[in-house]
Parts: sequence; C-alpha cells; structure tokens
Amino acid sequence: MNLIRRPFRYSFFNATLILLVINLLVHCITMIFPVVRLYLGLSMPGMYHHYYWQPLTYMFVHGNWMHLIFNMIALLCFGMQIERRIGSKEFLLFYFVCGILDGVISIIVYALMGASTLLIGASGAIYALLLAFAVIFPRSIISIWGIIPVPAPILVAIYAIIEFGSQFVVRDNVAHFTHLSGLLLAWLYFLIRMGINPVRVWKEAYRR
Repeated sequence: MNLIRRPFRYSFFNATLILLVINLLVHCITMIFPVVRLYLGLSMPGMYHHYYWQPLTYMFVHGNWMHLIFNMIALLCFGMQIERRIGSKEFLLFYFVCGILDGVISIIVYALMGASTLLIGASGAIYALLLAFAVIFPRSIISIWGIIPVPAPILVAIYAIIEFGSQFVVRDNVAHFTHLSGLLLAWLYFLIRMGINPVRVWKEAYRR
C-alpha cells in the first residue's frame, strides 16, 4: 500500500478539546506576557533567528479574545465531528499538515509581496477544517448567524470567493491569503493522502 495513503488504526481521544485547551493556555500566557507573541508567532525575522518552532506555534497564538473565540467555536463545531469520523490521529495529521504548510507558504508569499507580517492564529487550519467538513458531510446544512441555512459545499465556495476578493481587492490587515491557502491545502490533502476528489464527492451527494 502507498505509504502516503496508509491509514491509521482508528482511535478517538478528544484531540479537538486538547487543541482548544492549548489555545486557551497560550492565549492567557500571551495576555500576561505580550512579548511571547514575537517568539511564538510566525515571521521572517523569526526564521532568520532560527526560531524553527514558529510554523507550529503560530497556530496557538491569537491577537485578542474575539479572534480566539471565533476560531475555537469553529474548531469545536467542525473539528469534533471530523475527528469522530476519521479518528484522532488522522485528524491531528490533517490539522497540523495543513496548518504548518499554510503558515510557511503564507509567510513566504507575504515576504515576496514586501509585507512585514507576524502571522498568528489558527484561521488557516480552521478553513482547512471547513473544507474537510464539507467533504466528509457534504449534505450538511450550516446556519450562518444561526439564521440562514447554507449547504456546507456552498458555504466553502462563498468563503473562497469572499477571501479571494478581500485579499486582492479590499486589502485589509486580515491574512486572507492564509485562509485561501488553508482551503487549497485541505483540498490537496484529500486528493493526495485520502484519494478523495472533493468535487466528485459533492457531485455524487447532490446528483439526486
């Protein structure tokens, strides 16, 4: 069997909750000692100074409570269901592969664009989870603001369009490219690691 596609033996140990607790602990530490963000967030200067842990640790650092809360709500809503379906080991591999590669790609792209960026937050990995949820549960309905029901694949497409427009048209201080990269990396993960084509899954789900 192809080593890349070799599955893990299924196990479930609430990795989603473990990630949530680590995010909360790191945020409390950075609230007390703000300078820690410079060491844990991902930046080109950090890489120059051999802070090679940053592509991992940046995912656990958030700018404020609102940033943290929105990401953790999404982590709980999508992550828990994905983890139960594919198992904790596969879930963690997916989360960290997408999150780490997302950070590395993003910081390189921003550097090439001439932007001096300190990349923080789990948003890239969260967007990867959004796409994973839409692939694993293609007929699920997600309520925007708890009011507007939207099929999960449609919501992914809407977010992709919004993030693309925000990155190349609006150009605010949000790392929209990181969100787009998270979606793309999740897509590639399903194709390469799991042998699943998201488009084919969505076509089959809505054929009738």
